[in-house]
Amino acid sequence: QAQLVESGGGLVQAGGSLRLSCTTSGRTFSGAAMGWFRQAPEKEREFVAAISRIFGSTTYADAAKGRFTISRDNDKNTMYLQMNSLKPEDTAVYYCAVTSVTSRDRWTQPSAYAYWGQGTQVTVSS
Repeated sequence: QAQLVESGGGLVQAGGSLRLSCTTSGRTFSGAAMGWFRQAPEKEREFVAAISRIFGSTTYADAAKGRFTISRDNDKNTMYLQMNSLKPEDTAVYYCAVTSVTSRDRWTQPSAYAYWGQGTQVTVSS
């Protein structure tokens, strides 16, 4: 059975850093790409970043560019999100997900992802 488990969330002051991890098991790591999404209270789930499985090519939301870095270690079946210069507006539950969709244009859409983790809370205080 496919499983994704996020970790690394927590409370941090504005300007601080956190590194999220997403460890996968089962068939999830064989997907075309993996992504990070986030959802703040009363807001829709939004795309943060994605990384392809084979070449490691990356895609970022505008809000993440220059501050966040997505990476993956295929040997460890783990994906990471390094978040620097955090802002209060980054506060959300962060989810990792796997997609088998090969069209990179769709990687920003939650509907393209078949498997999801349970989420990890990130809170940035001002």
